[in-house]
Amino acid sequence: MLKHVHRAKCADTLSIVSTASSFNHEPMSSRCSSVTSLNISNPVDTIKVYTKCLRSDLEYKTLGLAYTTTCSEVISILLNKYRMRHRDPNLFFMTMEINLRKIGLRTVFVLDNESCPAVLQSCHPRGESRFCLQSKKGGLVKVYDGELMPGSKYKSLLISERTTVDELIKILLNCYNSKEQVEQFSLYELSKSEEYQRKLHHDDIPLNVQCCWPLNSDYIFIIKRNPNYKSKQIKRKPFYCQLLPTEKNQR
Repeated sequence: MLKHVHRAKCADTLSIVSTASSFNHEPMSSRCSSVTSLNISNPVDTIKVYTKCLRSDLEYKTLGLAYTTTCSEVISILLNKYRMRHRDPNLFFMTMEINLRKIGLRTVFVLDNESCPAVLQSCHPRGESRFCLQSKKGGLVKVYDGELMPGSKYKSLLISERTTVDELIKILLNCYNSKEQVEQFSLYELSKSEEYQRKLHHDDIPLNVQCCWPLNSDYIFIIKRNPNYKSKQIKRKPFYCQLLPTEKNQR
């Protein structure tokens, strides 16, 4: 659940050592923030998440979380709360900072997507831990999306190196507040000069595909509607109630 740990005695410097990257942080001041409940009437615990990587004018957001709420769910809630539906959730992750003031030790843990912040916070006294939203580097893709929004030519999105085709389509649908299903669409790579077109698999990585394109080529990504898509509606079987014979009837 917890990984990539680095300890530093200097209270003003935080760092996370991992195979991917390292971060340095400055102490954050405290500002007011409202409490947002995650669709539950009685929040199990309140978690303060520092979100300066999303908005510089708001230091943190206080959320009411259930003990089963994961980091992945928290990231999605924050993006929706800040109306950043065009942002790729895979570009973000959460860290947990534990500050042992008595010995002047500050430790930062990188949390995986399935970690539950409320559970982790309950393991430490109040005031000794806090959670921060962090961002990763990504790549830019241009998707021609006229099938999604008539009149639109294309949309440029910053996505993660592990974002799949289905996840990219979902982000595009979110941009237009569309209620349509991801399965209704497919992503293609297309080159007019080479008269080439290929439908990408749903778990292909667009950034990896884009890296294979020749320099100065006319390859593009284009989203198309699946003509043979049929809505998956669950057909409920009728409920039958069979009356068992009574003792009188049996006689």
